[in-house]
Amino acid sequence: MPESAAPPEAIAAAASTEAAEPAGTFAPRTDFAQLAARAESVRAEISKIIVGQTDLLELLLTAVLADGHVLLEGVPGVAKTLMAKLLARTLAVPFSRIQFTPDLMPADVLGTSVFRQNTGEFEFRPGPIFASVVLIDEINRAPAKTQSALFEVMEERTVTQDGTTYVMQAPFLVLATQNPVEQEGTYRLPEAQLDRFLFKLRVGYPSLAEEIQILQGHHAGFGGAALESVQPVLTAADLAALREQVRQQRVEPNILEYIAKLVGQTRAHKALYLGASPRASLALLNGAKALAALRGRDFVTPEDVQFLAPSVLRHRVMLTPEREMEGGTPDEVVQQIVQSIEVPR
Repeated sequence: MPESAAPPEAIAAAASTEAAEPAGTFAPRTDFAQLAARAESVRAEISKIIVGQTDLLELLLTAVLADGHVLLEGVPGVAKTLMAKLLARTLAVPFSRIQFTPDLMPADVLGTSVFRQNTGEFEFRPGPIFASVVLIDEINRAPAKTQSALFEVMEERTVTQDGTTYVMQAPFLVLATQNPVEQEGTYRLPEAQLDRFLFKLRVGYPSLAEEIQILQGHHAGFGGAALESVQPVLTAADLAALREQVRQQRVEPNILEYIAKLVGQTRAHKALYLGASPRASLALLNGAKALAALRGRDFVTPEDVQFLAPSVLRHRVMLTPEREMEGGTPDEVVQQIVQSIEVPR
């Protein structure tokens, strides 16, 4: 037998291996088993208290992995604040809550300098914004002056006071709730501030079955003490490692082009007075990478982008007065744009 010829046993083994692994079988480059397990742990903890809201929870987890802030909008009583508090409880990081009111001042959020007589110098006392997860309840109850205090810290993760810049400790996540702007005693958030939120999520009413389940739970003795049953399942180091996995997601050039076309069309649509900025494109990209990871894939698909488009764009576009008078909504226009752009294959 020539030296280059393979033994019959080796040929048979190779043939059986090829049969067992047919061509075209996909094997992920990144193992998302740990990420999936961590995400499922967060879902399980929150589900101890919250009934339903599966899509909302998936979007919140997507935002956490994408390192983005979230604005929750809904009428009073639909568990916006409760959902934010429970998500914060699953993270083993410092947490603070700020209740926005019409008389709240920027110093009440960022902190203030206090004169120390014993040293003859001013000492900065950090405000409640200095935490890893900050819940801002009813963010649209405060006037524009207080809203502007959040611009720097939400975008740059820093606070500048008296010429000194303080860097926020990672992770830094703002979860804000608001009632619909048509309600009495609310202020419309500045466009520049809205643009700093990765997602704007609408929290709707529960279904009939879910509301019956809520009533049954409360009738059986559910109370506020049950919040203590929700335990932390993610540390800051865990979250940093998961976010690094998300950043390494594969995104094909045609997906990048698809995102750019979607966002670009908002600037040319006849029903929109104000289109989305490149920050929206980055939000779609980062969000899609995180969503794909949550769904066990190491690559982004057009469906990921389409699923996130309303949450990313609804607060970044403004309808023309004519379209507003006709009763149109940003979500309707975003869906029209999604349907008008050819999906890459």
